[in-house]
Amino acid sequence: MKFGVSTFVTDEGIRPAALGRALEERGFDSLLVAEHSHIPTSRETPYPGGGDLPREYYRTLDPFVSLTAAATATTDLLVATGVALLVQRDVLHTANEVASLDLVSGGRFLFGVGVGWNREEMRHHGTDPRTRGALLNEQLQALTRIWTTDEAEFHGEYVDFDPVNLWPKPVRTPHPPIYVGGESAAAENRLALYGDAWMPRGHTSPEHIREVRGRLAERGRPDVPVTIFAADPQRAPITEWAEAGVERVTFFLPTLPERETLATLDDLAEVARRHAG
Repeated sequence: MKFGVSTFVTDEGIRPAALGRALEERGFDSLLVAEHSHIPTSRETPYPGGGDLPREYYRTLDPFVSLTAAATATTDLLVATGVALLVQRDVLHTANEVASLDLVSGGRFLFGVGVGWNREEMRHHGTDPRTRGALLNEQLQALTRIWTTDEAEFHGEYVDFDPVNLWPKPVRTPHPPIYVGGESAAAENRLALYGDAWMPRGHTSPEHIREVRGRLAERGRPDVPVTIFAADPQRAPITEWAEAGVERVTFFLPTLPERETLATLDDLAEVARRHAG
């Protein structure tokens, strides 16, 4: 079992370079960071976690900037979006950002993607929440075409562009692994068709992991890697997840100043050590 952390990098917490170094020093293999471009003040969409929206959602740094800082401060740490809200992003800019970060990190980038939950945020980007799943599916197809083709073009219902040249190409071949976030039937189908790995959230049961992996095997995808996103270190069924085929668990790391973050990482590293063997 491998262990990493999932967190929000904000202007009020530890800086990403210092966080990356601290993780690598403690034996963690990965850093996953969240993305929100902004939070509309209307606050119409309920927070999925219940109650008030936590402060860190309003203050997230751009994930590609944060992960670049963490990557350049480390040598082996995997850096990942957890998750990038691709349906709110321009596909050509994202293709360049992903390839650039993969190049700068020496092939250490994992591309976690999801449809998101804040409908007002999506609308501000011109995205219709009702069709965000179909949009994401086309975006993933377009991205892989850009990364693997010198003159790429794509003509879909939601994504449409004539032949383009776009470099750099990713260091990884054919491209950084696409980790599909979510536990719904739509996310499972997206994973089977367009993903390389699965990123379910920390409340996902070992039984559900087994069921999804079984269905994927029936569709010719028997060995899809699984990374748990933002697990509670005190309640996570780590042994049971491992038995269900999970390869990595990322613990949720609260957004705190540097000194408090380092103390929290020491505690999380102890949890990881107890389960590593």
